[in-house]
Amino acid sequence: MEKHQADHGYLYRALAAWLMVVAVEFAHGVLRTLYLIPLVGALRSRQIGVFTGSLLILIVAFLTIRYVAPPSRKAAIFVGVLWTVLMVAFELSFGRLLGRPMAELLSDYDVRAGGFLAFGMVVLAMAPWIAMRLRGGLAGVRP
Repeated sequence: MEKHQADHGYLYRALAAWLMVVAVEFAHGVLRTLYLIPLVGALRSRQIGVFTGSLLILIVAFLTIRYVAPPSRKAAIFVGVLWTVLMVAFELSFGRLLGRPMAELLSDYDVRAGGFLAFGMVVLAMAPWIAMRLRGGLAGVRP
């Protein structure tokens, strides 16, 4: 039983790292709203925000991958998919809580409508694997 728990302990650490991603992205969104929207407008600001947000996500993943310590490449990809599912659920729920219509929220994912968020979610899904690769392979051995 203990071995089974130890094998999945990285998932709890992955959730903690995801909360860091949420905090960084929340601050990013506040700064984007205060400073970028007045300069370029809401849509262009969201488009630019996908790229800057993706960079921030990669930085958080790079800084936390050894802490998360997924035991394999497959586990790192699973962590990224988990982060993505949680983030989409959070973004849609938080957006609705703020009164944004669901159609408007979903348009952020629609490339035909100028939304680039789907690309950002791909980066989020791949971020732990990318971080693992940049850190030199399997991160399962914690320093």
